[in-house]
Amino acid sequence: MNNYIVFDLEWNQGDAPVTQNGKTLNFEIVEIGAVKLNDKKEIIGEFSELIKPQVHKHMHRITGKLIHLSMEDLENGKPFQEVASDFLSWCGENPVFCSWGPLDLTEFQRNLDFFGLPLLSDRPVAFYDVQKLYSIAYDDGKNRKALSTAVDELGISKDIPFHRALADAEYTARIFGTINDKVLQKVSFDTYVTPKTKKQEIKITFDDYFKYISREFDTKEDILENIEIMSTKCYLCHRNIRRKVKWFSPNGKHYYSVAYCELHGFMKSKVRIKKAEDGRLFVVKTCKFIQPEDVEAMKLRQRKTKKKEKD
Repeated sequence: MNNYIVFDLEWNQGDAPVTQNGKTLNFEIVEIGAVKLNDKKEIIGEFSELIKPQVHKHMHRITGKLIHLSMEDLENGKPFQEVASDFLSWCGENPVFCSWGPLDLTEFQRNLDFFGLPLLSDRPVAFYDVQKLYSIAYDDGKNRKALSTAVDELGISKDIPFHRALADAEYTARIFGTINDKVLQKVSFDTYVTPKTKKQEIKITFDDYFKYISREFDTKEDILENIEIMSTKCYLCHRNIRRKVKWFSPNGKHYYSVAYCELHGFMKSKVRIKKAEDGRLFVVKTCKFIQPEDVEAMKLRQRKTKKKEKD
């Protein structure tokens, strides 16, 4: 049985990123806090460790006010390599990571990489973004609220101070415990490690949309010429369907189209071109069925884009 690992990180930063051995570090983790939940979402363990800084030896003025830690506090901490190894050992086999927002898992992997430790996987890591799940369960699915705001809205007792890793992890766990299993189908993926081969690509169908995380490409032209990425195939019946709004891009990074399936209606596709850690490019493509009035809005947006390109 997998355990849910609800974790939170506190980190410090310098005035500029630090690069060594080809790896760059912006944020150095100074505290890891986590609670372990069983399949009933009951707390069955906790982890809390301070980390002695090795890169940023001075507390950033903004960070110090936010996380309630001083360099004197951190002097008694252990090196990141030791704490990270202890944390992953405590997590156990096949942990399901959960965090408030998508940043913690990315920064954890970046610190692992920088300090020469093995990464969590050779491909994107599935995890639960509890901030996103909270929005889906209790809001419009798009808005992202602060942890303290969500705690207030759910009427959760604020019996421990915020902005320490273990406390924030515990509040996140309490919120996670209120979210039903249907919403939990909306798993997220950390792309610090991107797919390198076709076999490692992510293709997943949710109840109301489809998501595809591609392997890496050398150039944007390679992406735009790739048939699988730029095709408009219905993700439900897998038929090639005719475009009603041809591909257009308002900014050169995001591409949109709308196609029509006789069985399932109008399908909007969005291709986001993103830069991988190694500098190459990959794509996150999403497809979702929309209403006829939304198609008209997409046509208008396409016309505005074309007009802007001519001007």
